[in-house]
Amino acid sequence: MHGEQPVPSARSGSSARLAQRVDEHVGQRIRERRTALGLTQEQLAAALNISYQQVQKYETGSNRVSAGRLYEIAKNLDTSVSYFFQGAEPSAPSEPLPHGGRNRTTIELVRNFDQIDDASIRQAVSSLVKTLSGKKAGLESGGSA
Repeated sequence: MHGEQPVPSARSGSSARLAQRVDEHVGQRIRERRTALGLTQEQLAAALNISYQQVQKYETGSNRVSAGRLYEIAKNLDTSVSYFFQGAEPSAPSEPLPHGGRNRTTIELVRNFDQIDDASIRQAVSSLVKTLSGKKAGLESGGSA
């Protein structure tokens, strides 16, 4: 496990609850970034030279991510370490992130979308998905598709 410790389940006090929420938030942000890049847990694990089960434990918050490992994860996910703490308000309840990244269909959609080389086709697919979801496709008024 390279020095990472399982998160103790018998912590006491509000600081322990806060720490647990932050651990879970960081894990959710790791998952969000990984899925946004179209990577599987196995691919991230291979890049970090750890098991996919360890990545899964990080993402669920059951194992705390050390500072050094978080730095490695940030490098491999092409982001800053601070990204993982964005939105981790101490008073805010821990909620799943809205992108639906835990859904296999969403992961496949992102992965397949990333494989489209033609920018105009990517824009058309994006507009289609926005339209189907009930949101405006980003077309300016009076513009054409």
